[in-house]
Amino acid sequence: MSEIQNKQTGDNLPRRGPGRPKGSPNKVTIEFRETVRTLLEGNAENVSRWLTLVAEGDGSESAKPNPAKALEILSSLAEYATPKLSRVEGHITPGDTKSHEEWLRELK
Repeated sequence: MSEIQNKQTGDNLPRRGPGRPKGSPNKVTIEFRETVRTLLEGNAENVSRWLTLVAEGDGSESAKPNPAKALEILSSLAEYATPKLSRVEGHITPGDTKSHEEWLRELK
């Protein structure tokens, strides 16, 4: 490994590689997501039952039906089991005659 000299201290330091590409998850994130995914897959029947219980309630005063909360829970669980998608923003000049397909081909 080549070395570079630290300008302030004069120490020789090993040259580091370029690192992880921007946007790629680190090892801990990958392992955590895999653990959550495995947990959800192994308990799919229970998770489904729990979400139904939250959405429909159990008939008691303390567990009223709350479909919005069930959807919120499902959404937060999905964050860990699926990759997040990034938004793509496009700007089209008024009066341009290109079709949607032509614009999409240019994005690729």
